Amino acid sequence: MAERLRDHYRIRDRRVLDAMMFVPRHVFVSEALQSRAYGDHALPIEANQTISQPYIVARMTELLEVDARSRVLEIGAGSGYQTAVLSRVAGQVYAIERIANLAREAQARIRSLDIHNATVKCFDGTLGWSAHAPYDAILVAAGGPDVPDPLLVQLKVGGRLVIPVGATRESQRLVRVIRTDDDYVHEEHGPCAFVPLIGRYGWTNE
Repeated sequence: MAERLRDHYRIRDRRVLDAMMFVPRHVFVSEALQSRAYGDHALPIEANQTISQPYIVARMTELLEVDARSRVLEIGAGSGYQTAVLSRVAGQVYAIERIANLAREAQARIRSLDIHNATVKCFDGTLGWSAHAPYDAILVAAGGPDVPDPLLVQLKVGGRLVIPVGATRESQRLVRVIRTDDDYVHEEHGPCAFVPLIGRYGWTNE
């Protein structure tokens, strides 16, 4: 998997590749799907959610440009896989998952892997987690109609926010937002497909 990320997808950040090699992806899917865990595709998890394709996990992580001093906010923890990957490249990870069962199971999985610099809570992720703001980086693992305003506010100057955005749930682009002293710079990084971002500043229902 890591070789494909490096050679086919041109993931260049060595720390991201090491994290993808280190985190056991099969732990984050059901037993029935474990034989497919390292394939080049997304997989279903509980509550009609998904664990993202390895490439998109690596690409979004790389776009954050974090290091061991970085404080990261993740929206849409799902099974906890992206959370675990982030924990290997960042100093502290605060993750939000709106579905209570998924949040509890994600927290249990990352603790079972002896990861102690990441915390998962159940909440409306579109509101962010202001108690630990500002963040060096924010990753949103669900597609919304726009970038939620609270997340922009909680981003540190010089920080990076990566999120899928699209006018419809079926048409999304991966966007990186960089906060400057007096503005937000938006970059596009290609098409993508994610489950919908549900919440006050996202889509209003399933």
